[in-house]
Amino acid sequence: MPTRLTLRTGQHETGVLIGRGRFDQLDEQLEPLFTTPPTGIALVTDGNVGPLYADRAASRLAALAPVLATCTVDAGEHSKCAEELTRLCGRLARSGLDRDGLLVALGGGVVNDLAGFAAAIYKRGIDFVTLPTSLLAQVDASIGGKTGIDLAEGKNLVGAFHHPRAVLVDPDLLASLPEVEWKNGLGEVIKYGLLGDRDLFLQLEQCEPARLRADTTAVESLVTRCAAQKVDLCSRDANDRGVRQGLNLGHTFGHALEAAAGFSGLRHGEAVALGMIAEADLSHRLGRAGAGLSRRVSELCARLGLPTRAPALAPALAMDDVRAFLMTDKKRIGRALRFALPVELGRVEILDVTETEAVDSALAILFESS
Repeated sequence: MPTRLTLRTGQHETGVLIGRGRFDQLDEQLEPLFTTPPTGIALVTDGNVGPLYADRAASRLAALAPVLATCTVDAGEHSKCAEELTRLCGRLARSGLDRDGLLVALGGGVVNDLAGFAAAIYKRGIDFVTLPTSLLAQVDASIGGKTGIDLAEGKNLVGAFHHPRAVLVDPDLLASLPEVEWKNGLGEVIKYGLLGDRDLFLQLEQCEPARLRADTTAVESLVTRCAAQKVDLCSRDANDRGVRQGLNLGHTFGHALEAAAGFSGLRHGEAVALGMIAEADLSHRLGRAGAGLSRRVSELCARLGLPTRAPALAPALAMDDVRAFLMTDKKRIGRALRFALPVELGRVEILDVTETEAVDSALAILFESS
C-alpha cells in the first residue's frame, strides 16, 4: 500500500514516498515538489543499475525538465572517493547544469552518498532526489541527508548533511537485486529490529528467508517499517547529536572492518551484521546486556545468510588492522570510542567506551573459528 512519510528538520522537509509502481510515475510524483520546474536534470547511476533502469528514469524525468546528462560511475564502494567525486562534478559542469538544476541519484548506497555529496558542494549546493534501487538504500542509506566519501584513512570521513527534496522508494525495483545484495540489505533490516522494533526482530527469527523475498507485500511492509523508524529518528535529531546516534548500531565495528578490508570483499550490510554481533558482546562485557543477546543476533544473521565471522568473506582481514581503523572512527571522542550498544531487543544505549580490553575481546569473537 503506498505510503508517504515526511522527514522534517528545522530547515528541510523531505517526502519519503514508498509504494510499488512509483518508479514509472516519476514525473507525476516529483512535479508537486517544485513551484518552478528545475532548469535541467543530471542523472547519476552506476554500471550495474544504469543498464536496467536509467533509460526508464530518463524518459519520465524528461517530462519534468531536460535531462542534460546521465553520469555512470563504477559499481562498488571504491567509487566513493575524491577522484570520482571530482570527475562527477566536472561532468555536471560540462553538462551545463546550473544552480536551479536537479541531480537525481539512481542506485544503491554508494550512488546515494556520492551523488548527494556532489549535490551538496556543486555550485555550493543544488537540489537532489534519490531513487534507491537496493534494499540497503531503501531502508536506510537514502534517508536522512548523510552524504560523503571514504578516505584511505577510514570510512565516510569526508561528507556533508544535504537533504534530498524527495526519496522515491519502489520495492518492485528489488526484484532485479542479486541475492548477495538482498542479504547485504538485511544487515540494516536486522539493525532496525534490534534498535527499536522488537516485533520485527522476532518476525525475522521466525520467517522463511526465501519466502520473505518472494512476498511483495511483506517486502513493502518491511521497507516501510524500517524507513519510518529512520524518518522518526532523523526528524528528532537531524544532525546526529542525540537519538539519531542509535542508527550507528553495528557501525563502529562495522566501518572499521570495511576499511581494514580495503573496501573490498566485505559489503556494508555484512560489516554491520558483524558489528552488531561484536557490539552485543561488548554490551554484555560492560554489564549492559544479557549474555544471550550476541548469540541471538549471530543466529539471526546466519539464518538470513549474513556472515558471523570476519574471515568468511575477507580472509586477509587482520584484527590489528581493524583495531587501528577503530581509532580513526569519526565518532571517536578523545580516547573514547562511541558505540550504540544494544541492551535488549528494541533498545540501545549510546556509550563512550574507554575499556580497550573489553573492545578487543568483543572484536576477537569475530575472528574465532565457527
